[in-house]
Amino acid sequence: SEMCIRDRFETMPAIGQKEVEEGLRFASEQILRNLGEFTEQFQDCASQGLFYKPVKNEDWTNGFWTGEIWLAWEYCRDQRLKDAALKQVDSFYDRIVNKICVDHHDMGFLYSPSCVAAYKLTGNKKAREAAILAADQLISRYHEVGEFIQAWGPMNQPENYRLIIDCLLNLPLLYWASEETGDPKYKDIAEKHIHTAMKTVIREDYSTWHTFFFDMETGEPDHGATCQGYRDGSAWARGQAWGIYGCALAYKYTGRKEYIDIFKKVSDYFLRHLPEDMIPYWDLEFTSGDEPRDSSSASIAACGMLEMAKYLEKEDAEVYRKLAGQFMKSLYDGYAVKDPALSNGLVLHSTYSKKSPYNTCNPYGVDECNLWGDYFYMEALTRLLKDWNCLLYTSPSPRDVEES
Repeated sequence: SEMCIRDRFETMPAIGQKEVEEGLRFASEQILRNLGEFTEQFQDCASQGLFYKPVKNEDWTNGFWTGEIWLAWEYCRDQRLKDAALKQVDSFYDRIVNKICVDHHDMGFLYSPSCVAAYKLTGNKKAREAAILAADQLISRYHEVGEFIQAWGPMNQPENYRLIIDCLLNLPLLYWASEETGDPKYKDIAEKHIHTAMKTVIREDYSTWHTFFFDMETGEPDHGATCQGYRDGSAWARGQAWGIYGCALAYKYTGRKEYIDIFKKVSDYFLRHLPEDMIPYWDLEFTSGDEPRDSSSASIAACGMLEMAKYLEKEDAEVYRKLAGQFMKSLYDGYAVKDPALSNGLVLHSTYSKKSPYNTCNPYGVDECNLWGDYFYMEALTRLLKDWNCLLYTSPSPRDVEES
């Protein structure tokens, strides 16, 4: 039964408040140590030999690094963190105004942790403007025919006429933009995309498609496929984790009760395919053996469960809070960086994309740290420390904060 699945890890310990504090303290110190190298430039999407190299603000992942800086500032209020993050806001403003590498759907991943966060925390007007421009860019990828936001690639080509599961995490930017501007167009598009995605990317067994294609003429759902998973029919671990968090957000924003049930079943599928220590292999096809793990998926799932717990009845909420605490305990004990000499990242054993005989992706960041893994690890710890005002996924903006 489904309860048994959630009880599978009954005896696993959950992270304690001391460890949560210790995890955030180390992360904040590690980020402070990194500012010299990563203020003018950004951390790359994945480490190489466990060390991040500096890159320009041109990838879909750069927002996570700025997001880590803001989370560290929220935790310890060191002025150097705030100064560095605001300098990066200038870079994000420049990037969206000059349309540098923004022809894709990851505007939320780029602009929520960097600029929406900056505006909420400090009232910075430039950050607000950049985030609204990013929301404009995101809705420019919306297709009326099919009612979805196109993930990648030039618009209106059959081979790119698709969404991917990750996009559910980009949509809070649109809800924030509607709230901030009073213009419902952003929210309306987000809502349509949510309903289309929830109907198509979740399979009958509650595993998930990474990517789903539509007929360009009719907008009818066509077929699912993987880009980064092991094979088309398998469940890519990070995709399933985006599904857990994405379902929580879908419910938060639409209030559709059926999304609670989908959330539980998508979570159950994930839990059923975890190894003993709860940290998934890079694809849920694998539950033991030598394949690399993807620790980032565990942090993403924990964040999604902590978000959903806010809307559930007490007993249910406690189940998911406990599971999130167990994910974080396993990450903290066995995966978190504890020694700066070992790595300039935060969490080891993540996988960006792994080549398989059945996928087309380039092998990259296999068994390394990666930026979203580090970011969501910090987000989950922050959520566990206090009932976090959920920076990224998003509550009303401050009207009374200091100007910066």
